[in-house]
Amino acid sequence: MKKIVIITGLTGSGKSALALKLCKDYSGEIISADSVQIYKGLDIGSAKATREEMSNVSHHLIDILDFNQTFNVSEFVSKCDDALKEIINRGHIPFIVGGTGLYIKALIEGYNFSNAVGHEDFRKECEKLAKEKGNIKVWNILKEINAEKANTVHPNNLKRVIRYLEIEKFGTKEEKRESILKDFDVLCVGIIEDRDKIYKKIDKRVDDMVNRGLETEVKKLISAGATRDMQSMNTIGYKEWFDYFEGRVSREKTVELIKQHSRNYCKRQLTFLKTIPNIKLLTLGKAEEKIREFLDDRDK
Repeated sequence: MKKIVIITGLTGSGKSALALKLCKDYSGEIISADSVQIYKGLDIGSAKATREEMSNVSHHLIDILDFNQTFNVSEFVSKCDDALKEIINRGHIPFIVGGTGLYIKALIEGYNFSNAVGHEDFRKECEKLAKEKGNIKVWNILKEINAEKANTVHPNNLKRVIRYLEIEKFGTKEEKRESILKDFDVLCVGIIEDRDKIYKKIDKRVDDMVNRGLETEVKKLISAGATRDMQSMNTIGYKEWFDYFEGRVSREKTVELIKQHSRNYCKRQLTFLKTIPNIKLLTLGKAEEKIREFLDDRDK
């Protein structure tokens, strides 16, 4: 069976650096399992690999969307499946790396895929309304029905707005998709660390991001049309800057909020990691040992 390594874990725990190191030693390629690194221009705040790092080790599912687009777990699994086939056909080892636990769990367990039970006539009516009165008119209908759902999609993403309206109007049908990894020999490690140590790393990481120009990066995205209601901007490291640019909070408070939200996210990550089947929760050094043992034992 072909081997696949999954490296997930707490934010700031060293996942990416470990993956880069191992890929060089074992002819590996990285598939990002990060829900922010998929977006072009969201570089510093997502701790995206540098151009030099990506030139040394092939990366997949990074910079595949513009900031105004949306993405979901089923799309991730589909694109991950394509990348896996490409990597294996080249005779290389896939390393799936990232802290988006929902992506990792969907790969391992499979997932429930919701299909809208809609009507062609209804879709055509919505498209006609958008053409006559603008996309915002259709989006406002969704907002009146389900404001929380509306705030997860940009009005110009008409196809998804209409799909959400279909779900609200006609309901959904659930389809269970089996794991795309079922025919592989998979090792999944989750990198954990002492709480005080990881919190200090998170604080330093945020300071480093700010010093590297995170504020300028967000300002550039906003100037290009990014808004706080977009999926890409509703992420830690980006969403906090909107109140600052609107004069509601200080820069110091903005940076502190990013640190606080990152620490809170770290807590949620640990809870979620424990729900992933067969995951090995290890410190960074122990994780590296376990992965090398797995890859060196080629006959198993």
